[in-house]
Amino acid sequence: MNPLVVNRVMKQYGDKTAVNGLSFEVGAGEIYGLLGANGAGKTTTMRMVLGLIMPDGGEIRYNGKPYGEEQLRMLGYLPEERGMYPKVKLSEQIVYLAQLRGMSRKDAEANLRRWLDRFQVPEYYDKKVEELSKGNQQKIQFIAAVIHRPQIVILDEAFSGLDPVNVELLKTTVKELRDEGTSILFSTHRMEHVEELCRNITIMHKSNPVLQGPIREIKSRFPREKVVLSAEAPIQGLESIPGVQGVTRTEQGYLLQIARAETAQDILKHALAQGPIQKFELLEPTLNEIFIRTVGERHE
Repeated sequence: MNPLVVNRVMKQYGDKTAVNGLSFEVGAGEIYGLLGANGAGKTTTMRMVLGLIMPDGGEIRYNGKPYGEEQLRMLGYLPEERGMYPKVKLSEQIVYLAQLRGMSRKDAEANLRRWLDRFQVPEYYDKKVEELSKGNQQKIQFIAAVIHRPQIVILDEAFSGLDPVNVELLKTTVKELRDEGTSILFSTHRMEHVEELCRNITIMHKSNPVLQGPIREIKSRFPREKVVLSAEAPIQGLESIPGVQGVTRTEQGYLLQIARAETAQDILKHALAQGPIQKFELLEPTLNEIFIRTVGERHE
């Protein structure tokens, strides 16, 4: 049985349905993507997984068991909004939070120092949170989420406010947690991060799951409608090829919008007849395009 199982969960606030019949499972050593626009039901779902609110229907199981004190200790949470006290030393806060999750003070302090060394900021141990940059506050918040070695981690916009170097550092760390067997529920608006990190996803819209499954399988359901082409010399007549709906010049060559995948072969033959080709690729749809198409078709 997977460490986290969400089975037909529902949550109602008066006459408003926040989550409607949502089901998914997160395996050991898996990063699962939970996607949706604002108001789709993602935050409510994460709060139910964390036990902050209880579902009105369905169930959530942690290693086959319902929510309880044992499960509380196995959960870690990185919220989108930073929630640490700015005028308190970060070491005092993180060690205290780790103790609440069942760690001894000695183990918590040792683990904190290991994490600060891992992020190359050992001097932050005695600093107050307000003394740190926003990016470093986010890294400290991340440490607070995983200090107690949780089995299940919920990451909500984990890379928000980070510069590219720190994004890569945190992504590498998240992958290491995955490789160590941690189950991670990952929510973000950055689709490129989802494509890199996640194998399975759920896209929510207005409380309902509208698209679920492995990213590779989901992409196979959507047509390939773009071709990237570059050559040593300009290529004439691309617009006249049947099935080509648009041609855009780029720094690297051409981006062509096509009506059907078969048109790509006609483009290749046409281009080769005019000279050597440097690059030719029939692009699969990006997750961002799939998200816009899926949610947009249901937008009122």
